[in-house]
Amino acid sequence: MEKAQLTGLSTQHLSFVTPNRQLHRHCITSFHALTQAALSSGFTLSIASSFRDFERQLMIWNNKFNGTRPILGEDGQPLNTDNMSEIDKIHAIMRWSALPGGSRHHWGTDLDVYASNSLPENTTLQLEPWEYNTGHQAPFSTWLQENAHKHGFFFPYKVDRKGVAIEPWHLSHKDQSSLFMAELTPDVLLNAWENVELAGKETIIKHIDTLFVRYITNINKE
Repeated sequence: MEKAQLTGLSTQHLSFVTPNRQLHRHCITSFHALTQAALSSGFTLSIASSFRDFERQLMIWNNKFNGTRPILGEDGQPLNTDNMSEIDKIHAIMRWSALPGGSRHHWGTDLDVYASNSLPENTTLQLEPWEYNTGHQAPFSTWLQENAHKHGFFFPYKVDRKGVAIEPWHLSHKDQSSLFMAELTPDVLLNAWENVELAGKETIIKHIDTLFVRYITNINKE
């Protein structure tokens, strides 16, 4: 496996599953089967996010770190980061957003999904837990929890393991993503960040081993 595929710097392993969404080519058959099963149960399964490249993740990270995009707290509200240390800010960002090069979305094996026919008119999907727990996506979320595994998918952020926050919308193709995870190491990330303007880079590198374990390998595996 090329290192560039691990870190979102290559698209050679991807194919378009919709006109503007890409997945790993080995995940597409499973995705179509899941989509058809959902449709048979009355849900139009749609993709909110799938493959995301390194540059996109870098922009998200830098904007949050530099204050041009809010960092959300545990209650989903923007944090006041004026007096936060760099490492505290990094932990706060990583509850909701991955380091560039360290996102599962780079692999094309992971996607955020919703039922577009359950979205109320004139409503924008927020990808917030309440939508899937008690809101408009709750019936679809229940169906997804019961059926995703039948088609080779699992929920890496199903429970709060004090790393990435709970994401009931986030699916991962189990077999294919495990191959990527086995290849990803802190050194792969360090190499991807060479000559890159990554906000907080010095502090991130200092704590890379701890951050890697807490936010990248620390997932729900069922």
